[in-house]
Amino acid sequence: MRFIRSLLLMLYFVMYTVPYAIACFIAFPFMRADKRYWMAAGWCKSTIVVLRHLVGIRYRIEGAENLPDGPAVLLSKHQSAWETLAFPALMPRPLCYVFKRELLYVPFFGWALGLLKMVHIDRAQGRDAFASVTRQGRARMDDGAWVIMFPEGTRTRVGSQGKYKTGGARFAVATGAPVVPIAHNAGHVWPRNSFIKYPGIVTVSIGKPIDTAGLSPEEVNVRVESWIETEMRRIDPLAYATSNAQPQRAGAAGTGR
Repeated sequence: MRFIRSLLLMLYFVMYTVPYAIACFIAFPFMRADKRYWMAAGWCKSTIVVLRHLVGIRYRIEGAENLPDGPAVLLSKHQSAWETLAFPALMPRPLCYVFKRELLYVPFFGWALGLLKMVHIDRAQGRDAFASVTRQGRARMDDGAWVIMFPEGTRTRVGSQGKYKTGGARFAVATGAPVVPIAHNAGHVWPRNSFIKYPGIVTVSIGKPIDTAGLSPEEVNVRVESWIETEMRRIDPLAYATSNAQPQRAGAAGTGR
């Protein structure tokens, strides 16, 4: 049954995403940037509903009151594709993802990204790449968006902890924006590189903003890592009890770039 439901979900992605993207291409030239975003986010909202009824994936949010009324950099745990598509549907402000420029060439998905005001990294710029990201991100936050990044870079297995890179913390310090750490356990329902999706409730926990004023990127990164990994063990204790994983001490990891 799970295989059949997962197969139907794949068919949904194929049959719904392509015409939705075409509709976006047709409408976007006649829309303001903020309207473009919310039209694209409509796909995410629709998918959240489909996931609930077709696969049985639900969610609950803790700490929504911690979201600031102003510029912010969201730094989130990364276990699944679920959070990538769910966050635009769940957050009250437009989200600006930071992604590699190569994704712009992915048919439909990348083309739609190119019509939205996101932040893309051009590795060919070398040392100037981060300055470009900072300029783009600051402009997006001035427009009212939140910038979101995944410090671990790649998706991690349930019960594991990746190396926290300082890119998001560097960006937050450079722009003077507070950091909002986010923990979640979406890997249980949508494991990385898994075709099969599983029913369950995803807990999304939002931490209090971390003021970056007077802190180094390394100090910000350590605080983000400490909060997220400690919170992960609170919302998903069995996963970490099984793996016998403990949060790494401040300064022990997460300062790499």
